[in-house]
Amino acid sequence: MAEKRDYYEVLGVSKNATKDQLKKAYRKL
Repeated sequence: MAEKRDYYEVLGVSKNATKDQLKKAYRKL
């Protein structure tokens, strides 16, 4: 990700989401 944006917001996950949750959310995009 080149842009400095709030990827938590983009992925729709909370700030304290686990890396596993982040991966799952990222795959949905």
